[in-house]
Amino acid sequence: MSENRSSRLPGFYKLSPHERRARVAEHADLDDAQRQTLDAGALSIARADLMVENVVGTFGLPLGIGANFTINGQDVLIPMVVEEPSVVAAVSNMARLVRRAGGFTASTDASVMIGQIQICDVPDVDAAIAAIAGAAPELMERAAAIHPRLVERGGGPRGVEARRVVYDEPGQERVEMVIVHFLLDCVDAMGANMVNTVAERLAPRVEALTGGRVGLRILSNLASQRLSRARCRIPAADLSTGELDGAEVVDGIVDAYRFAWADPWRAATHNKGVMNGIDAVALATGNDWRAIEAGAHAWAARDGQYRSLTTWRKADNGDLVGSIELPIQVGTVGGLIKNHPAVATTMQILGRPRAAELAEVMAAVGLAQNLGALRALATEGIQRGHMRMHARNVALQAGATPEEIPEVVAVMCEAHDYALGTAEAALASIRS
Repeated sequence: MSENRSSRLPGFYKLSPHERRARVAEHADLDDAQRQTLDAGALSIARADLMVENVVGTFGLPLGIGANFTINGQDVLIPMVVEEPSVVAAVSNMARLVRRAGGFTASTDASVMIGQIQICDVPDVDAAIAAIAGAAPELMERAAAIHPRLVERGGGPRGVEARRVVYDEPGQERVEMVIVHFLLDCVDAMGANMVNTVAERLAPRVEALTGGRVGLRILSNLASQRLSRARCRIPAADLSTGELDGAEVVDGIVDAYRFAWADPWRAATHNKGVMNGIDAVALATGNDWRAIEAGAHAWAARDGQYRSLTTWRKADNGDLVGSIELPIQVGTVGGLIKNHPAVATTMQILGRPRAAELAEVMAAVGLAQNLGALRALATEGIQRGHMRMHARNVALQAGATPEEIPEVVAVMCEAHDYALGTAEAALASIRS
C-alpha cells in the first residue's frame, strides 16, 4: 500500500458529510474529479448498461469510512458500503481499541484459485486418477500456455490432481465420478474468468486421458488455497465499561465465542456479523461479495459442523486474543475497478493495495466487526447501540430535518420506544 498516514481521525463522526469527504480527500490525495466519483450519480446509466443486462437505472448505498485501523504496522482508512446501522461505527470503535494495543496483524496465502473438471461415466476410476497424475506436468504446461501474461507476472499453474467423488444420496442410484482439480495463482486478479478459461481448454485432453465424459468445467468458490488471517490482542483493562470491569468483559466475549463454536444456529448469526464488515469492503472495492460469502460459509463447515469463523481466547495474563481465518478471493485489477469510477477512488483511499493486502484488510475488518458485536452482547446488549442508529432512520421517516433528527432520536432513546408514532409525536412537540 502507499505512504502510511494516520487512520486516527478524532471526531470524524461529528463532522458533516462534506467535511468528512474533505478529510478523506486530503488523506488519499484525491483531486476534484475523484471527489465527484463519490457522489451517487457517479455511475452513469450509459456505463451501467455496459456492465449488466436490462439496465433501467443505478442504485445507491451509503459509503462510509472505517477509521482507526492499523494493520501490519500500516494505517489505513477503509471504505465500506453498507446499509445496516452501526456497522461502520462498530468497526471504527473496535479498531481504536486494537490500535492502542499495537493494531492487527494479518497474513494471506498466495492468490491460488481452484478449477474443477467433472468426468462422468468413467470406466475405471483408479486408472483415470493414475492417468491424470502421470499427465500432470503436461497439463500444467498446457495451462501455462493459456495465460502467458499471468505467468510473466509471477502467477500461473501450481498443481493438478484428481480425486474420486461419490454421489450416494439416500434413495438414489450411487454414482462415482472423477474430479480434476487444477490450481492457478491469479496474482492480483480474483481469477474467475482465468480459471474458467483454463478448465474449458483442458477439458478435451482430460476427457481423452480418462476415457470418461466431461461434465462441468468451472472454478470453485471454496478457495481453500487462498486463506486470509488476522489477529489482535487487547488488554482486559481496555475493555472495561461503567458497569463491568475488563476481566468480566473478556469472560463474556469468550463465553459468546464458545456458544458460536458449539451451536450452528448461533454460529450463523455470529458469522453474519463477521460478513457485515467483509461484505461492506468487498462492495466498496468492486469485488464479488457473493463468492466471498459462499467460500466463507463453506469453510466454516469444513469439519462437518457449521462453526464460528473467529476464535477468542483468554490469555494467561488476562488479555483477550482474537483471530480469524477464512478464504477471501478478491482482485485489485480488471473488472469494476476499471469500469466503475467510484471503485477506482475507493482503491486510492485504501492506498492502492495488492490483492493480498486487500484480503488482509477484509480479514481485519471482519475480526473487528465480530469483536464489536460480541463486546456489545457481553455488556449492554446488541440492541442499545443498534437501535440508536435505527432511531435516526425512523426520525427521517417521520419527516424530521437533519437539524431536528438528534432531538427526535434523544426522545426515542430516553423512552426506549422506536416506533414511528413516537418519532412523529416527538417531532410535533419540538416544532410546537
